[in-house]
Amino acid sequence: MKIALITGVSKGLGESIAKAFLESGIKVLGISRNENKRLRKIADKNNVSYQHYSCDLANMSGLEATIEQLKQDMDSHRPSLLYLINNAAIVEPINQVHQLDNEALLYHFQLNTVAPIILMNQMLHFTTIIDANFIGVNITSGAADRPIYGWGAYCSSKASINMYTRTAALEQEEQKTGQKIIAFNPGIMNTNMQQLIRSSSKEAFREVDKFKAYKEKNQLRDTDTVGGILIDILNDEASIENGKIYQVNEYF
Repeated sequence: MKIALITGVSKGLGESIAKAFLESGIKVLGISRNENKRLRKIADKNNVSYQHYSCDLANMSGLEATIEQLKQDMDSHRPSLLYLINNAAIVEPINQVHQLDNEALLYHFQLNTVAPIILMNQMLHFTTIIDANFIGVNITSGAADRPIYGWGAYCSSKASINMYTRTAALEQEEQKTGQKIIAFNPGIMNTNMQQLIRSSSKEAFREVDKFKAYKEKNQLRDTDTVGGILIDILNDEASIENGKIYQVNEYF
């Protein structure tokens, strides 16, 4: 049995990836603060299992409890392959670095960096114990590779995820475990995150007009299309390059 564990399934890219897995007949475990009832309907239509775990990934005690529950539930199924898609993330706080709120900054890094690293670590360990194959994906951003005025938090958290991806993959390669960890940059999509970005002030985010233009010129990609590209990459398991930062633009 193949199982896909996906964070941030309530909307956007997370929902699209979960939908694609379900339509492929793969059991999905979804993590988000709010349940996405559309996914349950899709699961029923495709006669496949979907299970939701309500969790704020930035809350450490809640994250740890959810991980323990996930391990118990998955152990009974003994998957032959586990996919982990670390998708949940936020872009805020958007502001000049000297004006960032401490609590908002802490929440941002807990959600964007700490939680995905912990989930990846724990699922790697779990699949090793049960002798299952593992493919982990960290959803990243082009912001990881360049400084953006007002995005000090987001650029830094995504750069951290990229380096973690490369380091964890290096360890798997040197230990010859067969487990694979990659990152995937989905580009600019039509999501609620983009709405929030467009609502920023120019003082806080210098490139706000550019992002408004993406919407006006219909340059935002559909999340179902982007999610489908990721699924195609994962389906070609033998060709997955450990530690690679995959760019969606390479597939258009």
